[in-house]
Amino acid sequence: MTAIIFDLDGTLIDSAPDIHAASNRVLAEEGFPPLTLPEVRSFIGKGVPHLVERLLQASGEDPAGPRHAGMVASFTAGYEDAVGLTTCYPGVEAALDDLLAQGFVLGVCTNKPLRPTQAVLRHLGLIRRFGAVLGGDSLPVRKPDPRPLLATAEALGQSQVVYVGDSEVDAETAVNANLPFVLFTSGYRNSPISVIPHNANFNSFATLVTTLVHVIGNLPVAPPAGMQLLHC
Repeated sequence: MTAIIFDLDGTLIDSAPDIHAASNRVLAEEGFPPLTLPEVRSFIGKGVPHLVERLLQASGEDPAGPRHAGMVASFTAGYEDAVGLTTCYPGVEAALDDLLAQGFVLGVCTNKPLRPTQAVLRHLGLIRRFGAVLGGDSLPVRKPDPRPLLATAEALGQSQVVYVGDSEVDAETAVNANLPFVLFTSGYRNSPISVIPHNANFNSFATLVTTLVHVIGNLPVAPPAGMQLLHC
């Protein structure tokens, strides 16, 4: 069997409105003016500490200054409840069910902390579809380090893996893990499609299954040379 592992924010779900609201709440607590949704969306993908660094930087403050730790703690404290504005991208549930029906095993590897990840997957009724879910705090490292992605593959018990994501971070993670990458072009990327390494891309979940079948059909029979699932 082949494992299909997904990023979460900007790939399966549009969580930017909730992250935007949570960000502005934390900024207001510190006396800073709110930021726009496009600004905050461009900060998503590298975990909460990086997000807070960018919030501080955009507010004219030292991103590594004394406010950082308190803002990370405040953001994290409310993150599990930040689900009310989050939605699945159209066609996600049907695509996941189709993949499961065809015998694929599914996982999630995200830089979002694990508890908020589980909370939003439960809220949207998605969590039962995934055999393994790793968050940004599940290991001591985050993407683009390859270890979270490889650990997710190991938890699923599969050596043939395709990673699906929406961002430069996801692409770099797949490259570092020596795994094929499929790019969702309607997510939170900040760069042109042409400069992001990927094996294939799609802009609608209605075409995801056929895209993955094509990619898998062109994979070598054995895992790529040098691929090794890590024991964490």
